[in-house]
Amino acid sequence: MGVVLTGQTADLAPADGKLYALRDVTGTVQSIPLIASSVMSKKIAGGTTAVLLDVKVGSGAFMKSIPEARQLAELMVEIAVGSGRKAIALLSDMNQPLGRAVGNALEVREAIDTLQNHGPEDFLEHCLVVAAHMLVLGDTAGNAEEGRKSAEYALESGAAWEKFKTLIEAQGGDVVYLENPDRFPSAPFINPITSLRSGYLSTIDARIVGEISVDLGAGRAKKSDSIDHAVGIEVLQKVGKYVEQDQPVFIVHANNEELLAA
Repeated sequence: MGVVLTGQTADLAPADGKLYALRDVTGTVQSIPLIASSVMSKKIAGGTTAVLLDVKVGSGAFMKSIPEARQLAELMVEIAVGSGRKAIALLSDMNQPLGRAVGNALEVREAIDTLQNHGPEDFLEHCLVVAAHMLVLGDTAGNAEEGRKSAEYALESGAAWEKFKTLIEAQGGDVVYLENPDRFPSAPFINPITSLRSGYLSTIDARIVGEISVDLGAGRAKKSDSIDHAVGIEVLQKVGKYVEQDQPVFIVHANNEELLAA
């Protein structure tokens, strides 16, 4: 079917896992050359002939500044080209959360909404830009403008949604959940967080939102931690938007009242 969702295995670039462990104990996890080699080793070992790299930059990313992110992006593209692969790197903002959902089931619901062409505006735009460049890399579009038109048509026609369902089924998933998102786990405690005063939002720190989501159980602070797929945060507003006092800014999904209160 031409699509697969996968991650690293013990057989794919096994040395990378050992090198990462060394980086962890030597304080070099954020070394740009080591990040580039780690990312690209898996892409090349996987046999890909073209790579689209979405390099995040901002408070919620490894790369905090545009010069750092550009350095990493250029190095990864250089490695790809040197290995006979085509590559494009995009720099995308991670100073505030992308889209609305932070958390496992919440993000799946957001993906479903987006594939049905009514997802959050910023997330939809990001997906269209990435898809456009991927179509260029795959030689199915002559340029990014043509690629975007093809991606937009796939959304509007329902072809993207049907392909997603085929992908999930091919990988052993249950498409009934896609047709009925209410089947996904939901948190027992759901509470809005409102604005303390009226004004324009100056910052929504993606790093802090991510850390709170981990505290709720949506991610792992250490490898042995379990993940609660139901919990997370919905980000209702965006930086620069005017909000009224007591208007909801976030919705917190928690598995117990103590975490919700914290």
